Amino acid sequence: MATVKELRELSREELLGRVADLKKQTFEMKNKHNTGVLDSTADLMKTRREIARVLTVARASELRQPKAGAGEKA
Repeated sequence: MATVKELRELSREELLGRVADLKKQTFEMKNKHNTGVLDSTADLMKTRREIARVLTVARASELRQPKAGAGEKA
């Protein structure tokens, strides 16, 4: 699990790649949970929160970048 400070240092592409990996991991954990093999159900919640954390940092970095034409008025 990465901290927000570490996540802010990553590029948007790296963040989205991490989200894809975490979603894949969540899918695998849900399958293990359904078959009764999953050791800790708390890991599911931790992974979901990590996905939300990464998406939040990605969105925040998107909002920080200036838009192309933000200085123009209609």
